[in-house]
Amino acid sequence: MRPTAALPLLAATALVGLLGRSLLQRDAHAEPTSPLIGTPAPVLDLQRLEGGAPTPQGEVWVLNVFASWCAPCRAELPVLGQLAEQGGVRVVGLDYRDSQDAAAAFLKRHGNPYAATLLDPQGRGSLAWGVTGVPETFVIDRRGIVRLRHAGPVTADDLQQRLLPLIGRLKRA
Repeated sequence: MRPTAALPLLAATALVGLLGRSLLQRDAHAEPTSPLIGTPAPVLDLQRLEGGAPTPQGEVWVLNVFASWCAPCRAELPVLGQLAEQGGVRVVGLDYRDSQDAAAAFLKRHGNPYAATLLDPQGRGSLAWGVTGVPETFVIDRRGIVRLRHAGPVTADDLQQRLLPLIGRLKRA
């Protein structure tokens, strides 16, 4: 085999090695980032399913993006209820690409942890927040600045280890 014929094979082997190394060094527990972190929360001018003022002014609050067709969203509802209670924060729901009837039935059947629920049937509000899938949860400080994006369902561990400590710090700030 000529030396030049081996170059593509060597290049491919080197590329696979680099990719493998970067995957091994990646922190599997690292939180996905968002360009919104440290910026003002996008305004949500959407129809309300129920509840009071959707985006509280001057207080720490949480936005949770969910959908009635999302099984992990159903699983996190009790934890979101604990978040509202233990964290002393308003949890606002943003119903992603759903009908009003489906959202209402979902919350009636599985429990409603939300102080207010907004409808986003076309996904425009979710797009403004950079949502890549449901569920996603955001923590917003009292100045309206996004401080955390949590992709995936909020678990009891997430609540105790990440969300409640952050909310506590933000409330004291």
